[in-house]
Amino acid sequence: MSKIKPSKGAPYARIIGVGGYRPTRVVPNEVILETIDSSDEWIRSRSGIATRHWASDEETVAMMSVEASGKAIADAGIAPEQIGGVIVSTVSHFKQTPAVATDIAHRIGAGKPAAFDISAGCAGFGYGLTLAKGMIVEGSAEYVLVIGVERLSDLTDLSDRATAFLFGDGAGAVVLRRGEQDEPGAVLGVSIGSDGSQEDLITVVDRQSHFSMQGQAVYRQAVVSMADSASRAMADVGWTVDDVDWFVGHQANQRILDAVANRVGIGPDRAISNVAHVGNTAAASIPLALSEAASAGRLRAGDRVVLSAFGGGATWGAATLTWPRID
Repeated sequence: MSKIKPSKGAPYARIIGVGGYRPTRVVPNEVILETIDSSDEWIRSRSGIATRHWASDEETVAMMSVEASGKAIADAGIAPEQIGGVIVSTVSHFKQTPAVATDIAHRIGAGKPAAFDISAGCAGFGYGLTLAKGMIVEGSAEYVLVIGVERLSDLTDLSDRATAFLFGDGAGAVVLRRGEQDEPGAVLGVSIGSDGSQEDLITVVDRQSHFSMQGQAVYRQAVVSMADSASRAMADVGWTVDDVDWFVGHQANQRILDAVANRVGIGPDRAISNVAHVGNTAAASIPLALSEAASAGRLRAGDRVVLSAFGGGATWGAATLTWPRID
């Protein structure tokens, strides 16, 4: 298990802005049922998903990222040219090079920051936070933009009864800057890891392929990995379950979210979920959930938040943070 512990004797990284973007097209379960033999009741009972958003041709990975980033930058109250790093987590940007992060940095007017993509599946946002935290604490950037973005509709096999209803598109972004431990928004600790012996659980071979998933095995491993990494991340900063205000898990499906929260010991009243109307958006799911919860006024300055995710690789990660004061 790879762990990056809270900074000692150095400034912390803190979130100061958040933004999200969902494509305009809303796709209800009835559309999915045109290509699979199932029912709305079966989909809802199995996943909790009622609708998801699918991107149009114009709503590219870059375009959705720019929209989410613009909101996060405005939320942070900074100018785009102040950003010193752009980190994009995605599995649905199909160019080996250049990274989509460089295009996004240019479009938002960030000047010439460090910009790169990472691929850690549904756990990718946590990996991005980890890298951003390192850049800020080490001192190579004062402001870092972390984006989770996916166009999973491009990778969905609409004839596959097991997965056709799961996936959606969207983008979420956060801006981080240097800060102190006691400032709202501080990313206190992160815990990330992987197990390559489980690489066959979730796969996409190439851009002509669709998701292949071993459903029951993914469910079992996701619950264990997300719960255990969340518990470790809490222990690393001295939190107990009673200290946590909100748990935000990767929005894979509602059954997984419920099982993880139950295993950690967090009640449903403290678990944030938007999977019913967004579906599984992989690396975008946690920042999208944070953005929507913040917009709804559920997250308040100083709230203690635990994030946790599991994805292909297998990869997993968790983070502990306090929610920022955003004016």
